[in-house]
Amino acid sequence: MADQNYRMVDVGGKAITRRRAVATGRIVVGPEVMAHLREGELPKGDPLRLAEVAAILAAKRTPDLLPLCHPLMLDHVGLICRLNEADQAVDVFATVVTSARTGVEMEALAAVNAALLTIWDLSKPIEAALAIGGVKLLLKEGGKSGRWEHPDGLADLPAELAA
Repeated sequence: MADQNYRMVDVGGKAITRRRAVATGRIVVGPEVMAHLREGELPKGDPLRLAEVAAILAAKRTPDLLPLCHPLMLDHVGLICRLNEADQAVDVFATVVTSARTGVEMEALAAVNAALLTIWDLSKPIEAALAIGGVKLLLKEGGKSGRWEHPDGLADLPAELAA
């Protein structure tokens, strides 16, 4: 096997533009946890509110987790948690915005994963059979390539994130 030469990409020659990324994921929690989530209360506290904090912290700390990720000043990190009663799940959407030379896709994905893990952590005293899935980048904007949307479409994207 050839030697691996890892390197951080030089973005110094790229233009500073407004960049945005939206990612999503889901945690299946079951009926008992769903009932507690509707009330906003579990033994450890409200997981949806704490998931927002976890998402913000994860987005800000992404370069500490991913070795080749550029540290960025973030303009905004937002999280929407939507209860999906039919599937007994919580759908999570994270949006991250910056004005920089590189995008914030990894920050949005880190935010979603941290939010999902936080919901898991606070829900596990009620239900151990939880499942995380469907984590993906839905869209990214800015830079030379402009807007990119996931090939599966944006049908589930909350209206406030579509603009």
